[in-house]
Amino acid sequence: MKKVLILLVCLSVFTSCKTDKKVETDSGTENGATADKTAKQNDGLTLLQGQFIYYADAAVIQTPKEMFGVVINDKMHDLNAQVAPFKLEDTDMIPVVVRGKLSKKPEGEEGWDNRIEIVEILKVSKPNPNENDVIKLGTK
Repeated sequence: MKKVLILLVCLSVFTSCKTDKKVETDSGTENGATADKTAKQNDGLTLLQGQFIYYADAAVIQTPKEMFGVVINDKMHDLNAQVAPFKLEDTDMIPVVVRGKLSKKPEGEEGWDNRIEIVEILKVSKPNPNENDVIKLGTK
């Protein structure tokens, strides 16, 4: 009898747990997510985080896995202006986060296999001074 009573108590505890109902916001999405975020996720742009450099009419973003040639346009020049305060030398690479359209390089054209046309600049960071991966030639 005692076992049956314990079984009934356990059963009633598990079945009487609180059930949360999802609340919809004015924008029609759940949990407060905005319609703007959903639109950004479906716009065909790619988020890219890496090291940016623009030198001698060539721009590159280096990620941990690959290199992307950057299409030179107004947004690229805006990005270059934003990274300028962080550069100590012209060849310094600055951490950035951008969104853009990825494409392949046309046949017969020089440059990196993958390209990015920057559409939105999300973040420009100060480089980590502890990363000393630059080789300098010459003596002081």
